[in-house]
Amino acid sequence: MKRMRFGAALGVVAMLSACGGGGGGGSVVTGGGGTGTAPTPTPSVAGCSLRERQDWVFAQLNEWYLFPETLPASLNPAGYSTVEAYLDALTATARSQNKDRYFTYLTSIAEENAYYNSGSSAGFGFRLAYDTGARRVFVAESFENAPALTAGIDRGAEIVSIGTTAANLQTVNALMTSGGPQAVVDALGPSTAGTVRVLRVNDGGGLRNLTVTKADYELTPVSSRYGSQVIDDGGKKVGYVNLRTFINTADPALRNAFLAFRTQGITEVIVDFRYNGGGLVSIAELMGNLMGRNRSASDVFGYTTFRPSKAVNNDTAYFAAQPQSIAPTKLAFIGTGGTASASEMVINASIPYLHANAALIGTNTYGKPVGQIAIDKAACDDRLRVIAFAVENSAHQGAYFNGLASTIEASCSAADDIFTPMGNPAEASTRAALDFLAGRACTPIASGGQGTLSLSAGKRTLLAPERPDTAQREVPGIF
Repeated sequence: MKRMRFGAALGVVAMLSACGGGGGGGSVVTGGGGTGTAPTPTPSVAGCSLRERQDWVFAQLNEWYLFPETLPASLNPAGYSTVEAYLDALTATARSQNKDRYFTYLTSIAEENAYYNSGSSAGFGFRLAYDTGARRVFVAESFENAPALTAGIDRGAEIVSIGTTAANLQTVNALMTSGGPQAVVDALGPSTAGTVRVLRVNDGGGLRNLTVTKADYELTPVSSRYGSQVIDDGGKKVGYVNLRTFINTADPALRNAFLAFRTQGITEVIVDFRYNGGGLVSIAELMGNLMGRNRSASDVFGYTTFRPSKAVNNDTAYFAAQPQSIAPTKLAFIGTGGTASASEMVINASIPYLHANAALIGTNTYGKPVGQIAIDKAACDDRLRVIAFAVENSAHQGAYFNGLASTIEASCSAADDIFTPMGNPAEASTRAALDFLAGRACTPIASGGQGTLSLSAGKRTLLAPERPDTAQREVPGIF
């Protein structure tokens, strides 16, 4: 979760699944705004040696980290061969306490700006989930205008084998057996345009080998195929909106969706966040506003709280109804373990106003009630995303590090039926959401335990690399 604006001192902030000042000339930019490309860090660039970058990271955490009591008083960087390894060591205590599960990390300024401004990334353009017990990998979603969908690979297809050519295909079963999920990640190759892989696919039409080349594409945050629609449920109109990620280009698509709902007098909506790993706070607030036609300007959307030494940056967000806003009477939020950060923020914000008329459908969410600011070391193309603030709803409910199942007042357990399109009334989670809205009985979601990327009772989990890039953090399972 990243916040776009926090006043003159901070500039831009955001809330992710994963502030200038102090130490080494960093500049605060909190969020995905901005364009341009910065140079790749090399020791020949002044201030960009390994030790200088490590010292810079240490200084920023000491100034901004939300959990300063967990930081070591001193930690010699000499024993760490990368900035990332040193950063992991600095945040190890908070991680062991379930407060910072790799939410603080180092990334590329240019890469992140490209993603938040337009959803730009390189890959096949599909989202993968794996079954640990059966050692199988399935496509949970394919994105428009990307290589996978162009090749005919869509939701429900199984990736059976992967190779650089048809002659050296390795089965997913063998890869999972030898190296677990990371072996599959490695076989898919780097997130670089031009990377070619042969994929043996089974999508119900029999086995076929497809040669697919990774390419640069822009992720559509609301699918043009199923992202926004009106479902007829026994004569009652129900709105359905599926948001993949909270990026700037989601703004017009969300406004158009809710305007269509408003025009048709719809007050019951399914909000599908099942794979949404988070993103910009500004888009989360917009989504809240689009569901706040009956909220006054004094109604609180949420509170943002920094550590005591940075309390001047604390913020209260109020509802601000938009021309496209609706006044919902019931909301059904579809979620899974891939639902995190800004998605959870929107769900949590609805609880004090709708109470049991807002429900979580599917499984427990990931559990990330904190957000990052961005501190840049531009000469090195380094952006440090550091956990710096906690979020709460208007009733001061927060700290849901184990997911929202124990916080939300109503829930219905449901599977993620990857063999049926999302938004189709026959799809298990969509059906359960319609049942909730209609007042039909359901089984509540079990709460407890740390949130994971599990999609349905632990049977399938979104595939994620050990070191994800920006897109992979915000769109879990993307390759």
